[in-house]
Amino acid sequence: MKRNGKTGESAVLSTAPEPDAKDREILKHLQDNARMSVTEIAARVHLSPTPVHERIRRLEESGVIKQYATLLDAQKLDQGLMVICYVSLKQHDKKAGLKFIQAINGLNEVVECYSISGEFDFMLKVRAKDMAGFYDFHVNRLSQVENLGHVQSVFVMGVIKDTHRLLF
Repeated sequence: MKRNGKTGESAVLSTAPEPDAKDREILKHLQDNARMSVTEIAARVHLSPTPVHERIRRLEESGVIKQYATLLDAQKLDQGLMVICYVSLKQHDKKAGLKFIQAINGLNEVVECYSISGEFDFMLKVRAKDMAGFYDFHVNRLSQVENLGHVQSVFVMGVIKDTHRLLF
């Protein structure tokens, strides 16, 4: 988003246009393989490389494309235990919530954190080597977080579907 630079006027926000059908085709290919070249994408979406490159740049600048990432196999990197932790806080004011979020962002074992509705306040996806590793994390790190109320841990027995792909 860009602001109108004129002085004396109220700031006017402008946003990039909504992704069109060609943008969505490009995004589909990038989700499948972010290392695909602009030339390869151009051939698949029936455009020349220059407009494809410009579209990708616009999608990056507008924030539609947030980042490029490498997905790793946790099992092969000795982080095979996945645990979902449901967390409730003792206090629910804004300051206490922000302190909790800061603490969670400092725990490397927590790979995802969601603010949720219902009985619990947050859902954490935690990775550990094994049960002993999770126990150490739970007792020595997570339970030491200020304002932590109740934690319910659910151990993932198997992954049925694991994707980061958005549907268009």
